[in-house]
Amino acid sequence: MPPKAKAAGKGRAPAKRKLAEEFPPGEVLTDTGKKSWKLGAPVGQGGFGLIYLAEENSAKPVGADARYVIKVEPSDNGPLFSELKFYMRAAKPDLIQSWMKSHKLKTLGVPRYWGSGLHERGGSRYRFMVIDRLGTDLQKKFEEGGKRFSRKLVLQLGLRLLDILEYIHEHEYVHADIKASNLMLSHSDPNQVYLVDYGLAYRYAPDGVLKEYKEDPKRCHDGTIEFTSIDAHKGASPCRRSDLEILSYCMVQWLCGRLPWEDKLQDPLYVRDSKIRSQEKIPEFMDKCFSPQDKPDEIQRFMEEVQSLGYQDKPAYEKLRSILQAGLKSIQAKDDGKLEFSAVNGAAPAKKTTKRKKAEGTESETDGSPVKKKRETKTKEVNGKKKSPRPKKVPTAKKQGDPKSRLVETGTQTSPGLAKRRRPNKTSSK
Repeated sequence: MPPKAKAAGKGRAPAKRKLAEEFPPGEVLTDTGKKSWKLGAPVGQGGFGLIYLAEENSAKPVGADARYVIKVEPSDNGPLFSELKFYMRAAKPDLIQSWMKSHKLKTLGVPRYWGSGLHERGGSRYRFMVIDRLGTDLQKKFEEGGKRFSRKLVLQLGLRLLDILEYIHEHEYVHADIKASNLMLSHSDPNQVYLVDYGLAYRYAPDGVLKEYKEDPKRCHDGTIEFTSIDAHKGASPCRRSDLEILSYCMVQWLCGRLPWEDKLQDPLYVRDSKIRSQEKIPEFMDKCFSPQDKPDEIQRFMEEVQSLGYQDKPAYEKLRSILQAGLKSIQAKDDGKLEFSAVNGAAPAKKTTKRKKAEGTESETDGSPVKKKRETKTKEVNGKKKSPRPKKVPTAKKQGDPKSRLVETGTQTSPGLAKRRRPNKTSSK
């Protein structure tokens, strides 16, 4: 049996979910399309499942050069089931290939879905999913480089992620948990990066019908607290602008090493209010993060474009790309297709960081233990948009979700505390 993954603050997994049994190498699983897959060695562990090397079934054992991985968890558990819905709807190989061809893309960083099914062993049932095998995650690269990425690399990653986000948005989903530990390099090509872990992926427009803005106190602060969107802090379901807001926080952190609210991550209301202020006063936020000579004007322009979006608005992806491309041009660089993770001048030596938790019901590629979410919030948003905090509520729209209205109420309460966030450590499948 694999060791139990600890839930933050309790030291044990929630009792309602079972831990996965480890299967021996050579176990054969048959998917719903009657295709057989053979398991190799386990290469990672999620909160309630294991990740194995895999190949199509044959007489040969699965070697270290396997092209696929299989995620397995007890069928009664929910994380893989949630992720599987995204992969089945939006990550089939022919769908991805068709998009790449129509948009003239050489690569697209969405892992391909190859099959899934149920497997019985020892009287227990397990759900499994077959996807592309990937390599190391960018959080490891970030820490190895002293918690800094070069400006060229950050802009390149931003462009890759815009391609990925446009694809999943056009297929009715948002990701809601973009961060370095959910970005993985290709196993075979170190210049390709993939967005993984769709445990929080949300279908914001089922059958093309956009969801209305609605706050749910039970969903407040979903995601990874330093990056999650203001919408999520208030319990609203994620939307397209949410993904882009998260991406902007990631790019700022990758460039300067730290976000201003990282000193009080245990207080989600403080983090929320800090983000609201940063969105309303973007130039001041940039001044906090960068010295005048290092300030990336393109990131400020990117944030201003995202901040102007309404809850249901479709982002201008091409405009956002042009902003980042202009940033490359300003430093006499271009997206040459090569991702260079060299150390940045002035970056601090790599240090071991505190793991941060993910929202309950998600699973990382290797270590995504579900943890309790903080449910408290006092601030309500009645219109789906953001504004600077004021002591009084000033109505700006009569209808929820009005794309032209802004949030005008917020408070600065002291939270009793939030369990420490856990940042999954993905195991490289080299």
